[in-house]
Amino acid sequence: MLNILDRYILRKYLSTFFFSALLISMVAVVIDLAENVHKFLKVSLSFSEVLFGYYLPFIPWVNGLLWPLIALVSVIFFTSRMASDSEIISILNAGVSYNRILRPYLIGASLIAGLLWVGINFLIPNSTRAKTDFEQLHKLKVRKQTHSNDTHFFISPDSKIFVQYYKKRDTSITTFRLETFDENGQLIKLIKADRVEFKEPPHTWSLKDYSVRTLNSNNESLLVADGETLDTSLNFKPEDFVLNTKQMEIMTTKDLRQYIRREEERGIDNTKKYYIELQRRTADPFTIIILTLIGVAIASRKVRGGTGMHLASGVVVGSAFVLLSKFTVTFAHNLSLSPSLGVWIPNIVFLTIAIYYIIKAQK
Repeated sequence: MLNILDRYILRKYLSTFFFSALLISMVAVVIDLAENVHKFLKVSLSFSEVLFGYYLPFIPWVNGLLWPLIALVSVIFFTSRMASDSEIISILNAGVSYNRILRPYLIGASLIAGLLWVGINFLIPNSTRAKTDFEQLHKLKVRKQTHSNDTHFFISPDSKIFVQYYKKRDTSITTFRLETFDENGQLIKLIKADRVEFKEPPHTWSLKDYSVRTLNSNNESLLVADGETLDTSLNFKPEDFVLNTKQMEIMTTKDLRQYIRREEERGIDNTKKYYIELQRRTADPFTIIILTLIGVAIASRKVRGGTGMHLASGVVVGSAFVLLSKFTVTFAHNLSLSPSLGVWIPNIVFLTIAIYYIIKAQK
């Protein structure tokens, strides 16, 4: 049951947080508008099209990125004011323990963390999709890249293809190979083609200058068809070679898990960054709780310099957290560090810092 102190601190936390989020969202919109207004004018978009088609989805996207840092700044701001007005000292002198003061902070942080968890797992991906579709429709930004060179993947449990070069312009393949295996993993059929062209949906392709080699334990046959064309159904599409650079951000967590499973079944070794995104969607809400504890410990002590000094300390802590996050995620992307460790190391480090600050806090 919440008492008067809990409600007082909780009200201050939530009101400061959401007011700060509103202000930062407005600043982010103004900065983005200044960068993109010439693009909007170039394609003759109306005010309502830009507002409802782009900036309404933009606001949830930018908030999903900034909420942990907004929580840190908000806690430091209103707690520092309480410390400057000697409210913290009065609460402690009334016999309330420091750990008891932390209770409403943790409740507020948990509420915000819960909202962020729901948002980044289910809601924000849909708004990001709308924003990305708007950019694609009006050609504001290029969001697609192509798996062009030396691509391998399975198109069925027993069939694997190799594509030396894929041309997005005319959906054609140069140097194609299809390998078929038996249940023991032995190669039983090999189809090669100098050129393959997409003919019609969903999976019909034309093989030109092709050869078919069939192997078994008793004999081997080879069919060479230079100058000839074979139309056949192959279980892949041109879209399989095109990757949206925002693909992770526009997937809900359920879609992301399905995508990872499908890519692993096809033998495509590009799922590490998707695992990192999956872990980030759980780690970021916990970051809010950890930074809240650090913010309380920093701002609850009355110091010379007041709120300005506390906010400066908060900026240093927030910058250090972002820097460490970028560093560990880069290691997870490019080296042998696991996605889980790459995402969670900053939280582990700063949780340790939070515990230290709380132990040393004025009591």
